[in-house]
Formats: sequence, C-alpha cells, structure tokens
Amino acid sequence: MHHKLPAGTPVLLDDAMRPIEPVSSWFRTLARRRRKPKTMRSYAYTVLMLLGFLQARGLDLRSATESDILQFRQWRLDDAEETVEQPSWDRDAAAIGQLYDFLKGIGYLSARPWRSTLQRDSLASGISQDVRVRHMEIEQYIYFRDVGFGGLTPDAGLDVTFHGWRPHRNRAAAELALLTGMRIQEWSTLLLPELGLHDGSRPRTTDVDLAACAKRKQPRSVYIPADAMELVDPYLTIERPEIVAAAQRTLRRQHRDLFVVKRIEADGRKLRGTLEGSTVTRVVKDMDPDLRRITVMETGGGLDPLALFLGRGGKMLSLSGWDRVRWRAWGRLQAWSSHQAAPQLPRHWWLYHDLRHTFALRLLIFLTREALDDAAAQELPMATLLDHMTGNPLLVVQRRLGHLRPSTTYRYVRYLKDPMREVDDAFREWTVAGGASYVTIARHMMNLEEHVHAAQR
Repeated sequence: MHHKLPAGTPVLLDDAMRPIEPVSSWFRTLARRRRKPKTMRSYAYTVLMLLGFLQARGLDLRSATESDILQFRQWRLDDAEETVEQPSWDRDAAAIGQLYDFLKGIGYLSARPWRSTLQRDSLASGISQDVRVRHMEIEQYIYFRDVGFGGLTPDAGLDVTFHGWRPHRNRAAAELALLTGMRIQEWSTLLLPELGLHDGSRPRTTDVDLAACAKRKQPRSVYIPADAMELVDPYLTIERPEIVAAAQRTLRRQHRDLFVVKRIEADGRKLRGTLEGSTVTRVVKDMDPDLRRITVMETGGGLDPLALFLGRGGKMLSLSGWDRVRWRAWGRLQAWSSHQAAPQLPRHWWLYHDLRHTFALRLLIFLTREALDDAAAQELPMATLLDHMTGNPLLVVQRRLGHLRPSTTYRYVRYLKDPMREVDDAFREWTVAGGASYVTIARHMMNLEEHVHAAQR
C-alpha cells in the first residue's frame, strides 16, 4: 500500500533523479510524525551540506568518523559560504543527531560516529539555550483531557458526533502524565505489574521505579497519586478487555516472537517466562520499550498483554500512535474553540510534554507557598527563607522530574508568576480610569511629565 506524502516532505535526489536513501526514508518518517514543513526544510538544508561535505572527501554517512563530523562543524562555523553562529549550529547538530539515530534504529549503522556523555554531546556548542516552558491552566487542561481526548462538549455534555477511539484510555493517559510529570516514553511504556494491577487488584496509590525507559536511563522513583489511578480504572474495566479479546488471534499468530510470561515474581518487580525459546527472568524496571511491547501473560484462557496502554492488535501503543491521538484531539479542540465554555487555545498545538511542564510548575508553586507559610509561622529570618525557597522546593521538583542538574529545573522559577499578567494589572487602572495612551504612560514612568512642565514654565 502506497501512502501519499504530506505536503512539504523533502525528497533528496541524486544525479540520476533517484531518491537518496536512507535519507529520504528518514524524511518520510519525520513527515508521518507530523514534523513541520519548515523544520524539515531546515533539516534538508543541513543534510545536503553534510552530504556534499562528505562526498568531497570521498565519504558518506556510513564511513564518516567523528573527526569528519567535527570538521564539518568547524567548516559551518568558519569557512562555509554562509557561516552560522553557535546557537544556529546547535540546530544543525540536532538534525544530524536525529538522522544518525534513525540510521542506527534501522540497522544502517551500529552507533553514532561521535562521542556523547550524560553531560554533553561533542557536536553541541555547549551554549545553554533558553527553553520555553509551556504549561496549562486548569481550564485548559480539563478542555484538553475531556473534550479533546474524552469526546465531551466544552460544557461537559455528551458529544453524539464523537467518533474517536478509546476515550477512557486517552483520558487516563493524560491524567497520568499530568499528575506524575513523566515523559511520554515513561508513562506510555508502563506495564501492569509496575502499578500493582496484574492480579486484578486496584491499589489506591503506588510507586513506579523507572530505569530503562527513563531519559538517559537515569533511575528514579515516581509516585502515582489516587486521582491518576482512579481515572485508569474505567479504561481497565470497559475498554481494555475489549482490546485484548479482539487481539487474541493476532497474538496467537505471533506467539513465537513474544516474551510469554508464566510467572510474576517479587511483587511485580520480576517477570519469568519464555523469550526466543529460552526461559528467562527479567527485572521490570530494566526492560526497554521494545521488550515491553512484546510482553504478554499466559493466563490459560489466552494471552494478556502486560502493557498498560494498548492499541489495536493488543500491542503497546507506539509514540507515533500517541501522536495521532494528540492530533485528533487538537482538531476537536479547534472545532469547539468558538464555544462560550471553551478556554483560549495557544497558537501552537499542545504536546504531551506540556503536561510535564504543568506538573513541574504547579508543584513548584505549591512547595514555594508552603515554604513561605512555614517561614511566616516560625518567624524565620529572610536569609533562611531565601535558602528554603531556592533550595528545597527546587530540589524536590528536580528529583520528581529526574533532572540531572538543578539548573534545568531552575528555569521554572520565572513562571511562578506570569509577568504578562503583572503588566496587565499594572496598567489596568490607567486604561480604565483615565483612558491614558501608552505615550502618557511612558512619559509618567520615565518622569518625562515633570521635565515637560518645567520647560513650559
């Protein structure tokens, strides 16, 4: 089956007008993931320059070494016809990194040709970029969860025209992402035993140990609150059994390629079963997403996938699958945006990562207010209060998010209060009471009025 390429998908051609592979396949993958055409054009420009640079040296993507890639970086910064500044190079480096990750993922290469550590990538400039924190207000989140994912109307009514798939699953995923701050690869790859849901029980709260699915495989523990667990229950009761039942024929046909678990041990922390013809035991937190995707439980009455969130066929929903869910949700949000109960939408569609930002900001606000209240009650000196505000709350949020450095978490501090709301509040009395123009406001703020009156006198 041939799928039409989305508009704006770059196609790189060789001298014989044939698509250059595997680069063209990479762009097709980016297009299916709904990467913006402007971004893909920028990537295509970077890749064309890299290919030309390597070809002039008798090399290609497979034979290039770390030295070759670093020489390309130096050429882009100093010697190219259109040189770039360090921050612009970082965007080029991101494109090259994603290309090589794709080549590694399809088996074209075994590894990137350059070194990377937990602290830095040898291609990057080392200049810290100011990453914007995108977060939601409570009204926006409820609209996102219940209207976009859940198929309701903005006034909480039932939308009879809704034709989405698995709204309970999608609402549960959004709530889990928001209330835990997990990244999409962390919450979308959860297994039932990690949440204590494998034996039919429904714990009110639980803790999950992350490792292999965490960013940089950095271990941390995540608390799953009661509200998140409560919203998972309708999905487990209503939708998930239907998905599993419909997938039995497919799962049986793929039996040899699955990790078939016979026994769950150590309170859900270990799985014992058959994988590639051998009996093995795997620690759940150390299982990567690919292994989790093929993990099923032999129940006697059929095969039950152990992944929490399932798609068609009984397999764990992929990241691209979750993207399709998000795009459909965004379309619904826009369709209902003129409704009087709909909140204001941002200019760009929401990402799952915005839920993580919202979690971090709300937690930091709560902890900071708590610190202020404690300090006021105990009449602590200001120095102690500042230490508490900039230390303990940030460190708690850092630990919850799994950030390696406090500086990454510190970017949320500026959002403790919305500066644009302060601007609105500062000038509201001027515009309402006196109808003052911004010129009048500016003169007043800069003490220009006094100088004008003095000159006139």
